[in-house]
Amino acid sequence: MSAREESFAADAPPTRKAEILIAYTEYTWWLMRWADNQLLCQLIIDHEGWPGAEDVANGCETAVYQEWQSTPPCAQENTSACEGVYLYLLNQSPAEKTVVVDLPPSQVWISLTGCTPTSLENLCPELPSLLLRGDEPLPNESITTIHAIYNQQVIDCAANTCIIPLNPTPIEGNVIEFWADSTFGDTSQHFTARIRVVDSGASESPIGGGWYVDIISNQWRGNQVASCADVWRVFPPVGGPPAWLTTPESPTLLASEEPYYFLAGRLISQGLVDASGCNGGGLLTNDYANACGLELARPLVDEWQNRFDATIIQAAQETNIPGQLMKNLFAQESQFWPGIFKDTKEFGLGQITENGAEPVLLWNQTFYNQFCPLVLNETRCEVGYSQLSTDEKATLRGALALKAKADCADCPMGIDLTHADFSIKLFAETIRANCEQVAQIVYNASGKLGGEVSSYEDLWRLTVANYHAGAGCVSYAVHSAYNNNQPLVWSNISPYFTPPCQGVISYVEKITR
Repeated sequence: MSAREESFAADAPPTRKAEILIAYTEYTWWLMRWADNQLLCQLIIDHEGWPGAEDVANGCETAVYQEWQSTPPCAQENTSACEGVYLYLLNQSPAEKTVVVDLPPSQVWISLTGCTPTSLENLCPELPSLLLRGDEPLPNESITTIHAIYNQQVIDCAANTCIIPLNPTPIEGNVIEFWADSTFGDTSQHFTARIRVVDSGASESPIGGGWYVDIISNQWRGNQVASCADVWRVFPPVGGPPAWLTTPESPTLLASEEPYYFLAGRLISQGLVDASGCNGGGLLTNDYANACGLELARPLVDEWQNRFDATIIQAAQETNIPGQLMKNLFAQESQFWPGIFKDTKEFGLGQITENGAEPVLLWNQTFYNQFCPLVLNETRCEVGYSQLSTDEKATLRGALALKAKADCADCPMGIDLTHADFSIKLFAETIRANCEQVAQIVYNASGKLGGEVSSYEDLWRLTVANYHAGAGCVSYAVHSAYNNNQPLVWSNISPYFTPPCQGVISYVEKITR
């Protein structure tokens, strides 16, 4: 090692690891041959139960391992006549071992002081300040200094908190970089946040003026940021997102009164509405209601299309996916009939397909980690969805699609409403996964984050398109627009949808209007 390398090693911060001495029981097994009780190999393991394939593979030669795998059960009284090998527990004894564990890192969280912004529009009556707060999770250690770089200024606060006054920013916002020093002897990760402070322009209004303050960061500890803004690193419109990207506080504000002919037809077919006095019993040949059938079913149609509103809002609050967007999507996909709509391979209010289930497994890691062990062996799940076999992936997709299925032959109306309610959060998680996939599609095309090349609303339009038409359609259109030097806005991207994909254009317009 050179002198320079020795100096660097001496100055390097300590590694956040610790050695822990734990007690356990050590088991010694012998792998022996039935014919002559010859000892082939010895296994020492630290878990109860029989040695597994990994234990034998690690402790024995390959030929012995293969012989063990192919050995049939021995049912003979004279075991020397049995084929292959067997395992014998020789002994067990208490033991100790040292385990190296990772210690949690220090953090710095960012919030506002001097203002609690109103929801949606994030309005502050006065200019607030940033509050950076250091967090040292190790006992007997603490944060000594917080550092920040903002507006080309270096800021050092010799404490575990740091207050930075805010001033108006450009519409695209400014970036702050911040980190902390610990008595442990190391420095936290360098974190970033994008901050936008814009005059509301309402200083002469009766209610006074104020400032729209938006912050996007993984370290943010204030009001919840707009849906998927953190994924795309993009600000919503100044003053809050449009109505179709909001979640009303009350289910009554999500209520609608649309004349859904298919929904009316299902209610008539299930005997919930008596339309026997109408031509065709109130139904057309495609099972949609005719005008007479709709008129008779209209009160129940209005009630039914709003029966899921409270559950939609609950799912929106838990997943931060806009409730109004989900309601609009369900209206287009199924007209709020969670049973079979147009295709027997599409399930639930959101009409998810087996292929449509893949984004949530591939792009929503939290959901995948929770769902996969319910279907596959936990060890297999740990490799990640992309590394599973083709059959394992198909099994997961099929199981997920069936989770959305509400058809039930033995239930009233042929619908399991409890299952339909349960599936709403599944659809919210699926939409979140499509946000993530769109972020990757835009990055693959442009080499930039979504917020650098597109708007919040247009990224949501791409997400809706991705949900309905798939990543193939969206990726081709986005790449084509970017390769033709056009800004990645919806009006530039939509003309590039190929003929098989063009139906998604009107679909997006209906959901986002």
